Amino acid sequence: MADDWLPRIPVGDAFESGVDWLTENLAPVFDWVEKVLDSGVSALVWLLLAPPTLVTIAAMAGLGWWLRGWRFGLISLVMLVLIDSMGQWEAAMSSLALVLAASLVTGVIAFPLGVLTARNDTFSTIVRPILDFMQTMPAFVYLIPAVMLFSIGVVPGIVATIIFAMPPGVRLTELGIRQVNPEMVEAGDAFGAPPRQVLSRVQIPLAMPSIMAGVNQVIMLALSMVVIAGMVGAGGLGGVVYEGITRLNIASGFEGGLAVVILAIYLDRVTAGLGARSAVARAEKAAQHA
Repeated sequence: MADDWLPRIPVGDAFESGVDWLTENLAPVFDWVEKVLDSGVSALVWLLLAPPTLVTIAAMAGLGWWLRGWRFGLISLVMLVLIDSMGQWEAAMSSLALVLAASLVTGVIAFPLGVLTARNDTFSTIVRPILDFMQTMPAFVYLIPAVMLFSIGVVPGIVATIIFAMPPGVRLTELGIRQVNPEMVEAGDAFGAPPRQVLSRVQIPLAMPSIMAGVNQVIMLALSMVVIAGMVGAGGLGGVVYEGITRLNIASGFEGGLAVVILAIYLDRVTAGLGARSAVARAEKAAQHA
């Protein structure tokens, strides 16, 4: 071939060697992470499935009613009843538990990183290309090292989801804090507030709409990984869709996919409703109607 003169750079081999080193030297750490994540998801699944199905449906519809009004509450009720009528309720709650667990861990990591990148330009310059890499890498690729480190099951699906969903959480947290009016920050400094108080009482509250948009994006990306995670034994709706693909079962695959869409609509509207209830969002709405 014309490019035979170009030496091959074994990037993939180096990555594989790195994963092997982690497996051999940090096995106890990964075992602990696996136990924590597996226990957390199991607890969430139990919490969602322990009450009677109609009670859980009523509670979720009531939450939608409170956040978005009676129309969305009624729509939520109809959509959730449809999931149950298709026989996908347990799978849907398993997927919801996976999404909630992955989103919680992602938020715990992404929020401090976003704050740090907003307050340190050098750190932001370093982190930005890493986030670009994480966001553009095909999601399937994350499953390879995750399975090597944690075997198959729920945990590798959560780990891959965390990596895939983290960039928007970091970016939108940084964006929200950087977009806070400098005069507001200067006013806090003028009153003698230390940097931590300026951050916690001025910048973060004012950046909350952007931060909640980041939470919304994290949850949506986590839900988009549900089907992919089903390929490595994560179960839930991803397992239903994957089984429908492998067995060419159109009915089962469509029902699983429809349940994923319903969960996506519900979670998107609920997180948007939470963002609309922030103090800044309420103040902006009041100013518009004044």
